[in-house]
Amino acid sequence: MATPDFVLHLRSHVGNELLWLPGVTAVITDEDLTRVLLVRRADNGQWTPVTGIIDPGEEPAYAGAREAWEEASVRVRPHRLVSTEVVGPVEYENGDRSLYLDLSFHMIYESGDPYPADGENSEVAWFDAGSLPAMNARFTQVVGRVLAGEDGAAVFDKSTDGIG
Repeated sequence: MATPDFVLHLRSHVGNELLWLPGVTAVITDEDLTRVLLVRRADNGQWTPVTGIIDPGEEPAYAGAREAWEEASVRVRPHRLVSTEVVGPVEYENGDRSLYLDLSFHMIYESGDPYPADGENSEVAWFDAGSLPAMNARFTQVVGRVLAGEDGAAVFDKSTDGIG
């Protein structure tokens, strides 16, 4: 997985310390929600929606569309915000630690012949909405919200006692 230059710059100052980073998940479907485009990550072999880090000053929906192009060579149209969630902390093999504010978007496929374009993924494939491969709980929930057509953006509360 390619690390953005701005993260490498931050790491040169803070080392492996925990970084708070904005992330994006792009749940890509066809127009009628019958198929979902997923990528198989090269690092762990798991099927996921397209994901990535939002660059400084970049609009989050644009970041999702950019990541779809960079990772899967497809053009997409942002449709709606699906959820916001804190993900992590994540510790990488080199000891770097990050905590992500993930913004998940439903993206509608427009064009392109999907393939693993940037080396972050080993496969890109369309799946019938009724027979998706196994994914972790977070991705299963986000994709499920898209396919159910739920209104509004979900805010996943992982606390047991709420706020206040």
